[in-house]
Formats: sequence, C-alpha cells, structure tokens
Amino acid sequence: MTAYDTPLFKRSMLSLCFMILGMVIIGGLTRLTGSGLSIVEWKPVTGIFPPLTLEAWLREFSKYQQSPEFQKINLGITLSEFKSLFWLEYIHRLWGRLLGVILLIPTFLLIFKKQHRSLWPFLTLLWLLGAAQGVMGWIMVKSGLIQDPHVSPYRLAAHLLLGFAVFGVALWMTFSLYKNRIMLDRKGYSRNAFLSLTKLSLFLLVLVLLTAFWGALVAGLKAGLLYNTFPLMGGNWVPQEFLSQSPWWKDIMENPPSVQFIHRLLALMTTLTSIGVWLYQRDLLIPKKLFYAFGAVALCSLTQAFLGVFTLLLEVPPSLAVLHQGFAFIFFGSIVYTFFLLHQGIK
Repeated sequence: MTAYDTPLFKRSMLSLCFMILGMVIIGGLTRLTGSGLSIVEWKPVTGIFPPLTLEAWLREFSKYQQSPEFQKINLGITLSEFKSLFWLEYIHRLWGRLLGVILLIPTFLLIFKKQHRSLWPFLTLLWLLGAAQGVMGWIMVKSGLIQDPHVSPYRLAAHLLLGFAVFGVALWMTFSLYKNRIMLDRKGYSRNAFLSLTKLSLFLLVLVLLTAFWGALVAGLKAGLLYNTFPLMGGNWVPQEFLSQSPWWKDIMENPPSVQFIHRLLALMTTLTSIGVWLYQRDLLIPKKLFYAFGAVALCSLTQAFLGVFTLLLEVPPSLAVLHQGFAFIFFGSIVYTFFLLHQGIK
C-alpha cells in the first residue's frame, strides 16, 4: 500500500458525511425544542467552552433574559430550565466545530502528503460552504434576537439549503474515493441513455431542493400546525386562503396556508417524478448497479412522502419532524449517488 492509498483520507470523509447527518438531526431538535435562541452571542473560538461555574451560568442567563424570546415567550423560566435549552444549542454549535476538525484531516493529507490532489477543488469548496454555513447560522439566529423571537423563515431556508450543498459536496468526494468499488461497466451501454437519465435526475434534484426550501418555510412559519389533514385542506384540494394576499409571489412564500399547500404540491411532484424516472429507466439498457440506484431513489421518495404525511396528521411531533428532515438528506444523497454513477457513464 502506497502513501497515496492510505485509508485515513477515505475514513475521514466517510465520517464527515455521517457527522453532517448528525448535525441535521441535532439542528432539527434544536429548532423544535426552542433551544436555538438560548445563546445570544457568537464566539467562534472562545464559545467552545461552556459555563463552568455558577457565576458564568448566571452571566449567560442574564444575557438571555435581555432577549425577546425570554421576555415574550419564556418569561419566568428558572436557571435550571435555561440550562436545558442552552446545552442543546451548545452541542449544536460544538458539533459544527467538530466538523471543521474532521475536515482538517483530509486537508492535511492533501496539502502535506500529496494525497488525492485531484480533489482539491472540492475540498476548497467544502471549506467555503462550511464557513458560509456557520455565518448563515449566526445570521439566522440573530434575526430572532432583535424584536420577534422567531428566526426568519428565509434565513432558515438558506441555512438548510447550504446544509444540502455541504452534504452533496462531501458525498461526491467520498464517492470519488470509493469509485473503484462502485465503478460502472460502460461497455455495450448507450451513452444517450445516460444523457437522458442525467437530465431527468437533474430535474428531480431541483424538485427535491425546492421541496426542502418550502419545507423550511413551513417550519419557520409553523405552517405545519395548520390543516393537519390529508389530502384535503379544510375540505378542499386547495385551501381557501391560497393567493389571498398580494403580490402572489409573496403569498406563496409568506402566507402559512399557501406555503403548506406549495410544499405539499412540490412533494407530490417529487414523488411522482421519482417513480416515473424509475419506470422509464426500466426499458433502457443500463447497468444493474444504476438500475438499483434508481430503485433506491424511488423507495426513498415514497418513504419521505409517508413521513411527511404522518408528521402532518400527528400535528408535527418532534421525533417524526426530525426524522422527516433527516431523511430528506438521505433521499438527496441517493440522487447524488445516482448522479455519480451517471457521470461515469457519460464522461
């Protein structure tokens, strides 16, 4: 085994992908438990240390008492109750720092050991996206520390989409490292089939991200607590409040019933497209590995749809809501994997 083939690079990237999924789960719990606004300052370096003395805890609690969330929602909570909020947000921020530490491993190996140097553009992009994600996380939190004790739905959506971007780049790098195990045999297969499936998969990927964007708006506006029935909304296929505000583009992004309806519509389109692409590719001459990948995408889409419906019908229990958010990344990852396979077929 040469230095270039050391498994440390691969293991660190694989660990990073799993840790990103963990970050998604922790972030969802932080939002759903109302812990996200408990730390009112952003200290990238010194913030790694939690309060260790009673005096330090009282100082943090005093800062929180000046925030709109305390004054308008949590007025009267005790120091013990504040600690339960604080610890979850602290773990969320600490986990983000740990992601950076893990990313240092492949960075060191690439720069100083000259390993997998072809991946340097992806590694650079990963650092930039990670930094942007950290900044956006604070910008999102800050929006809930001014007057309204709720974060901006738009900033929440931007934070989520950046999470998808970070996860997508990390996955692509990881697949590249393991490409010898997942390499396709392209002999005898039509390149046109790969091109057509790539276009369809790109359309599906856009649908997934749009659905996730409106899902974040649903979360930010708490629109999931409205119309907890399916498939009808208030006895209608289209809620009466849909497009009741002007301009129309503002209605579909800020009017809670309209936002939930658009999210439902996009989710339905995503599920039907996933199944449609799977049915379409069955008639094409493609490798079995790719055939199974499209089957996994279709299965993930159905699972995600069922999770979304049950989350709605049960009035957004935190456990299901977090699972729904986390599985969205699994669904997204299955499409990225399919893209990686298709890329081998057309390059």
